[in-house]
Amino acid sequence: MIPLKYNIGNLTARRVSTLMTILGIGVVIAVMISMMALQNGVHSAVVSSGSKDNLMVMREGAAAELSSWVTKDAFRIIRAMPGIAKDNNGSPMISGELVIIFKIPKKDDPKGSNVLVRGVTPMAFTMRPYVQLIEGRMFRPGLNEVIVARRIRDRFVNAGLGDTFQFGSQKYNVVGVFDAKGTAFDSEMWCDADFLGQARKREAYSSVIVRPVDRSAFESIEAGIKNDNRLKLDVKSEYKYYDDQTSGLAGIVILVAIVTFFMTIGAILGTMNTMFSAIASRGRELATMRALGFKRRTILLSVIIESAFISLLGGIAGLLLALPVNAISTGTTNFETFSEVAFNFRVDARVAITGIVIALIAGIIGGALPALSAARMPITKALREI
Repeated sequence: MIPLKYNIGNLTARRVSTLMTILGIGVVIAVMISMMALQNGVHSAVVSSGSKDNLMVMREGAAAELSSWVTKDAFRIIRAMPGIAKDNNGSPMISGELVIIFKIPKKDDPKGSNVLVRGVTPMAFTMRPYVQLIEGRMFRPGLNEVIVARRIRDRFVNAGLGDTFQFGSQKYNVVGVFDAKGTAFDSEMWCDADFLGQARKREAYSSVIVRPVDRSAFESIEAGIKNDNRLKLDVKSEYKYYDDQTSGLAGIVILVAIVTFFMTIGAILGTMNTMFSAIASRGRELATMRALGFKRRTILLSVIIESAFISLLGGIAGLLLALPVNAISTGTTNFETFSEVAFNFRVDARVAITGIVIALIAGIIGGALPALSAARMPITKALREI
């Protein structure tokens, strides 16, 4: 085996070229990691909203809450089913919720964007304890009061504490601001379900959330709802519902895949160019090693290790360059619900490892062709070219 100090010596001997290659690969990987962080942030914001312990009941065939309705008679039938967990006051943990879209002007777009307004009862907060007020107070039942997510407050006009906005003929007063810990509820406004239903002339709920006592009760309630011909409702885990909602974000997934593909090709070509240049200037060294008895596969492995090491450093540099995107908060449209989804770019361990592994693979592939060229070079030819 060729000692690793030989590869390290080569890198330090051409430190400027090596540094520029590492930075070049780093920039490519940083762009790729940033795109993956965008996709990861959107996916996490949507999927993390649902609990695997909750059941979500909607109209048969409805793909989203906006196109669903569950009558209040059906709500009462479900509420009476055995196996539903109870809160500290002995009330069944079942939440009927009404979801409607409001179009509200944004601070950077006067034409506005769609925001989900969720009509809820106090039980919604019991079942989602991570939704916490951070400013103001809770809305009062029967009044035109709303609480808004912090990200909605920051992105929309007249959505701050104490502000009033109008949708249709009804005015709404913002009395509180909440934080939902990075879930999809961070893109919503919440208000009293009965008031919202009266204001928008909706007699039914959009969905019903149920918390079973245990897994056996989960399956029993699920089967009971599906098999009750009076209800004609569909039921799935709340987690599954929100996971399905990510299909409305397919455009982001495709964009990330395209960018990742071209960035990987860029990293491979950058590494390949560097290694070809390095090998071209080391003809004497490689010929001498061959003359000393080093085999072709040994030289091949040595060049690939050197290439992989450069790309690994480039991947680490790209990760460091991409870390600041974690502070970016933005939004996009979920075409499943046609509403705003606010999210943070998210560089987590999975994204970081993926970026570094792709950089390492690009280095191995990018170094393979120059390595083959070096290994196959006849000793006599290499010596003549010196």
